[in-house]
Amino acid sequence: MPSFTHEGRRIVYSEYGSGDRVLVLAHGLLMNRSMYGRLAPEMARRGNRVITVDLLGHGESDQPHDLANYSMTLFGSQIVALLDHLELDQAVIGGTSLGANVSLEVAMLAPDRARGLFIEMPVLEHALIATGAAFMPLGVALYMGRPVMRLTAKLARRVPRSNFLADIALDWMRRDPDASLAVLLGLFFGRVAPPASERRGFRQPTLIIGHPNDPIHPFSDSDMLARELVNSELVDANSILEWRINADRLNDELADFLERVWAEPDHSKPVVEGAHTNGKAELEDLGDPDLERRI
Repeated sequence: MPSFTHEGRRIVYSEYGSGDRVLVLAHGLLMNRSMYGRLAPEMARRGNRVITVDLLGHGESDQPHDLANYSMTLFGSQIVALLDHLELDQAVIGGTSLGANVSLEVAMLAPDRARGLFIEMPVLEHALIATGAAFMPLGVALYMGRPVMRLTAKLARRVPRSNFLADIALDWMRRDPDASLAVLLGLFFGRVAPPASERRGFRQPTLIIGHPNDPIHPFSDSDMLARELVNSELVDANSILEWRINADRLNDELADFLERVWAEPDHSKPVVEGAHTNGKAELEDLGDPDLERRI
């Protein structure tokens, strides 16, 4: 697979399609780029060049066991390095869960490189308690039960890849448990995403996909982010499974969004503090955060 070296570590990626309309996709926590095995070729079929990447500690990229290698900011810098490696001035940056938060980091680290943002299931302030409740036991299991987890990973790797959804689940079990623990600990010691004060300055066109009934990715986080970003649109998914089982509607939403992003002028520059802005940020200052939805 194609790869590049960033800060002495190998990062692996895949490419689908060609052209100037580039979409970079980052996967979820402890998953890998194969989770876009259906979405990436579909978006390529619709005229986009799609790049999926294994962040450090995931998939076929290097998986160091030192937690200092892992944070949202470091993951964001890997996406910027990928753009540098591919000699891309700009791309639409997107992802799911962890990948969604990494996309927000890219918008802060290198706003001029993110032509637009695609955010599915962001993990922000409303998700902190549920995320800790879900992943702390996993961290304890990885730490206390390393022999069992190593055996489980070894057995899971022997299961041939066959079903898309089954492979997404099995990829969690196939991982090196020591690398998984390092990733979790590194993220626990760092910030979850750029703070709201930074997010409100993002100008990039942003498509946000929110799901109901998911405490780790609560719809309230997606809704809050849509209110913060002055150039965003929020789409309600029927469930977390819609894009995995019946993808046509959400595929159309993303394809239409990509068409508009590349047809419109570049809005990637951040808002300068004190400068005039439009839309949601101004309306929220009036004390009625729902006003923009009634206009």
